[in-house]
Amino acid sequence: MKFREALRVSLDRTRFPFFEVRSGPSRQASQLLTFRSERSCFGIAFDIDGVILGGNAPIGGSRQALKRLYHECGEKLGGFFMPFLGGGIPETKRARQLSELLEVNILPSQVIQGHSPFRLLLNRFQDKFVVAVGKGEPAQVMSEYGYRRVLSIDEYASYFDSIDPVSQYKMWAGKTPYDADMKSKAMVPRFDVFSERVQAAFIVSDPYDWSRDIQVLCDILRSGGLPGKVAEHGHQLPLYFAADDLEYQAAFPSERLGMGAFRIALESIFNRIHHNALEYTSFGKPNSFVFKNAENVLKKLPPFSFIDSYADNLKKGQPFKTLYMIGDNPLVDIKGAKQAGRPWFSILTRTGVFKGKANHAEFPADLSSALCNLKARLCFSSIIQP
Repeated sequence: MKFREALRVSLDRTRFPFFEVRSGPSRQASQLLTFRSERSCFGIAFDIDGVILGGNAPIGGSRQALKRLYHECGEKLGGFFMPFLGGGIPETKRARQLSELLEVNILPSQVIQGHSPFRLLLNRFQDKFVVAVGKGEPAQVMSEYGYRRVLSIDEYASYFDSIDPVSQYKMWAGKTPYDADMKSKAMVPRFDVFSERVQAAFIVSDPYDWSRDIQVLCDILRSGGLPGKVAEHGHQLPLYFAADDLEYQAAFPSERLGMGAFRIALESIFNRIHHNALEYTSFGKPNSFVFKNAENVLKKLPPFSFIDSYADNLKKGQPFKTLYMIGDNPLVDIKGAKQAGRPWFSILTRTGVFKGKANHAEFPADLSSALCNLKARLCFSSIIQP
């Protein structure tokens, strides 16, 4: 089946009545049906949480849908595809986890996590003392990117007595290696945290101890990088967020608060206790930078086997006819794809955050799935079917 014909099938309401196509001056449905008959070069980017996985379990037929992107031998079949997901662990480890969960071979180069763009700041902070915040292995993530002088906020906070005034009341199910009750005189900081100022803070993944992390970050930001001391200058040190999702869909039936909610909490408190408003940079969706970066990453991936025209298109500077963004959150996935413009085409599922009956009113997708058990898989499966 040719690419043009596959798209016609995916939009045929008699066969797939659960797809709704948004028409309008900016993106007509007819645009999907006017591709040349030759197999065009395309890419697929999709959110993981709420589209492919619900917690750690595949949603509906997502595993089977992804397998259609591969030959039986495991070789990629058509197009380029890349998952968007949160973070907290290195891309190499995440790729292994996804490969096991979804039973397909996903390479680290295919995975874009919220913190992946932090690689781009390496030249500025490679040898600077920085703090990494969040669940999982935030310091290890930054180290694998090439940052040489990084501590997790768990370790950093553990060196300061009473920096978290309620730490004794926190009975976590799983303790971290740097809990206060595990400290001893033999535990020596790897860096001189009592005299060396932090140069930047990176929120790598969702923090799990909001009260401590907000307190320590306020201390770092107000003091110019050295908690308990007076700032040497009036400038706030750089603060970077890997994402800005207010909510996301996990295993629990209703949405969970995301990194965007933590940012709002930190910003609200900081602005009340400091004379200057919090300054920060967020790399997460719907920032158009994320989609541009994703396009650049996709360009670097090896082409799937049936695309003969890829090299010619690449020489022309336009390797992709279309990039499909499949997501469940209109405020980040769909809004971001629409702001990024061509060649991005947005597909909205009702498998996660979005559960409305019609297309989203404020940020309508170019295509929306009306059934809730990942019927959108039929769309991108038919897009790549040879």
